[in-house]
Amino acid sequence: MTLNLSRLQSALQTLVETFHGTSLPNIYYFDSLISTNQTAWELLEQGEPSGTVVIAGQQTAGRGQWGREWQSSQGGLFLSKIVDLKLPVSQKAQLSLCSAWGIATILRDRGCPVQLKWPNDLILNQRKLGGILTETKISQDRITQAVIGVGINWSNRVPEIGINLQTFFANSETPPIQSLEFLAALVLQGLDLGIQQLSSANINKVLTDYTQLLTSIGKPISIGEQKGVIIGISEQGNLRVGLYPKTEIGFSQEIDLKPGTISVGYS
Repeated sequence: MTLNLSRLQSALQTLVETFHGTSLPNIYYFDSLISTNQTAWELLEQGEPSGTVVIAGQQTAGRGQWGREWQSSQGGLFLSKIVDLKLPVSQKAQLSLCSAWGIATILRDRGCPVQLKWPNDLILNQRKLGGILTETKISQDRITQAVIGVGINWSNRVPEIGINLQTFFANSETPPIQSLEFLAALVLQGLDLGIQQLSSANINKVLTDYTQLLTSIGKPISIGEQKGVIIGISEQGNLRVGLYPKTEIGFSQEIDLKPGTISVGYS
């Protein structure tokens, strides 16, 4: 399945008019790329402005969390967006969390009950629907630019732990997301929503809402020889773990785990 750029621009125009957005982004579409993030950085170096979007029909070496290759076959949605920022480096994890929350929020509004796996996976029916990879450029301890890459399963083949949206909506006579183009428009709307919240004073509310969508709250976890339970997300975007033994007033100790230091399962 090939994305139709004209239909995507029409879908984006509808959303802009409905939600009083600003302007349509520059969009580059390629049938195949090594990585949409890589191409976005190359376009940025060539002078493309913030807001520019790169979409590929497939990626031959897409990147995921932990440096893993993300399966990016035809039929999926693979896009990256260039964003100008002025954020402290300490907010890097918040950028990924807000992006994931924004996309999940928009998809849930369309009847797709997406949940989140910390820090940046989209989960549907306890299976992986998609993921987000955020890469940043830092100058003088501040994040000045970012490329946010998103991969979502639409009609592509997926591994056993995955799910695609066409399978999820297979029994719906009028699925609320009817095309790859409309899905792309919703994802871009979700990214804008997340970034807007990150740039305001609403980050604590976002983190509260993000925590409510987590699949792992209350899940047992081991850190070395210590055992505990996942209890939430810190203001910095780290995973909060309460360590046993637990007393009448709470856990004996609470620790924060940074993204990339531990893997959380899907179930």
